[in-house]
Amino acid sequence: MDRPPSPTALPAVDPLQLQPKSLLNRKEYLTGIGLLLLVVILWTSSNFVTQDLYEGGYDKPFLVTFLNTSSFSIYLVPFLIRRRYSLSNNSVAKRRLSHAHGSDDEYQPLALEEPSEALLSEEFYSPARKTRSLPPLSDTETAHLALSFCLIWFIANWSVNASLRYTSVASATILSSMSGFFTLAIGSVFRVEKLSLIKIGAVTTSFVGVALVSMSDSQAKQPGQTSIGHAFNMVVVFGDFLALISALFYAMYVTLLKVRIKSESRIDMQLFFGFVGLFNIIGLWPIGVLLHLTGAETFELPSTAKAMSALLINMAITVSSDYIYVLAMLKTTPLVVTIGLSLTIPFAVLGDFLRSRPTHFIVGLGALLVLCSFVAIGLEDSDSEEDDQMIENPTTGTC
Repeated sequence: MDRPPSPTALPAVDPLQLQPKSLLNRKEYLTGIGLLLLVVILWTSSNFVTQDLYEGGYDKPFLVTFLNTSSFSIYLVPFLIRRRYSLSNNSVAKRRLSHAHGSDDEYQPLALEEPSEALLSEEFYSPARKTRSLPPLSDTETAHLALSFCLIWFIANWSVNASLRYTSVASATILSSMSGFFTLAIGSVFRVEKLSLIKIGAVTTSFVGVALVSMSDSQAKQPGQTSIGHAFNMVVVFGDFLALISALFYAMYVTLLKVRIKSESRIDMQLFFGFVGLFNIIGLWPIGVLLHLTGAETFELPSTAKAMSALLINMAITVSSDYIYVLAMLKTTPLVVTIGLSLTIPFAVLGDFLRSRPTHFIVGLGALLVLCSFVAIGLEDSDSEEDDQMIENPTTGTC
């Protein structure tokens, strides 16, 4: 009588697939945090480079933003190369298959026995199984997703660049960090985040900090603009308002993108950003022509090598940092990345200090309140497993 197969005679399984789910989630989370820290440094540097452009006389926020976002189209180059290489390989494979036709009867591989359900139970993470539950987006679906988000992304970038014409980097950065609270509000609507008393209290504390920063900034005077007087105060408030608009649109972008994509494995991020850049080139150039004809912002390339270098550096920062930012979001959660961006506050204040720009005590106090509120939300939002389940089973916003 045949002996039953030994329970240990199982097919080889990738050890990565048998790691505890919590361990892999922690690795993903830490990787996302590391990417986020890199984004913080890059975005703060970009803010200072942009403000240097404006102070050097190249005051073109629309053109700067248009060039930055259009530069995403460079990501289409590796995609097209991969596509051509893939088509070439498929053609070679088909020819080889046609030559080998008829020899299939000589060899038939045995079907491997399915792994034990106990080994691949819910306490273990299997990337293959997770991918099957969330099918990847096709190229067409990726293009449609990029088209629906490119305008939101452009407004978020343009408003923060335009705000630097009227306010300091520290104030613009602090106010832009309000995206964490807009994310909380929008995320609760889409059931991505859960409201709590601690989070609501943190939001209130943050608004107090924002009010302190705005009041201090509206009373300040920047070098070279002291003659504007009271009108300058309103201009600075307008700059703060643009920074808040940027925070709102960043929150909309990152939250809705998480709801639509759900998992990093579903989408080719290079293809997505490549389409975003392409659609910005196609759809937004008429706005630049209109601004030029009306005199609101005339088209003009930088006249100095320093300004041209700053413009190219800013484009390079945007291409890399925005891509890394979305990767960090997909590895964590929308609220985590927007909370993490609060680290731009000390970087920006320190940057203004190193550049011999005065930072008032009230600005520092407001920054501290905003930072404390972000920390409170981060501690409250520590249950990542529940957040993952809410993302994987949304009630709205599916592709």
